[in-house]
Amino acid sequence: MERQKAILEAILFAVGKEVSIEQLMMAVELPKEEVEILLHQIQDEKSKNLQSGVELIKIEDKYQLTTKPEYYEYIYPIVDQRAKPNLSNAALETLAIIAYNPRITRAEIESIRGVGADACIYKLMEYNLIEEAGKSDLPGKPMTYKTNNEFLRMFGYASLDDLPKLPKYKLDSNRQIVIDELVEENEAVEK
Repeated sequence: MERQKAILEAILFAVGKEVSIEQLMMAVELPKEEVEILLHQIQDEKSKNLQSGVELIKIEDKYQLTTKPEYYEYIYPIVDQRAKPNLSNAALETLAIIAYNPRITRAEIESIRGVGADACIYKLMEYNLIEEAGKSDLPGKPMTYKTNNEFLRMFGYASLDDLPKLPKYKLDSNRQIVIDELVEENEAVEK
């Protein structure tokens, strides 16, 4: 099993991008459960070794050997000579809307934000954080958008299920948003 673990690590290092569990199973000719055990061992070894500059991450059903985030500032100037991605608050807001609403149209994003979203969508696509998700069944068949694996990698999520849960809200008599959790906390403090 140590040889298969070394093979998995070598593949992940050499490929330098996400590798599916199926590809890894074929490479070492082991069932999924055994490959996952070996991958978890590699993950544990990398995370416990404080001297290691790499870690094994899982993105949906794929694995990738990456550098630890704390070494980004040393690697970035050498590997990538482009300007650092700098997302405006509007772009981050648009990205959050898309992350929580996969397969959302530009018009729906604009409805939520209250302003145009073309520039933000273009910028997010340029940074490869979102991608087209196909056409909607709505009239005119508008394009829909979703986040991709680069988004998950950049923000450190294994899947969209790991996103923080949004608070529950309701509209009050003035059509203003009232967040239930905050109302409950305030009522508890007042008592």
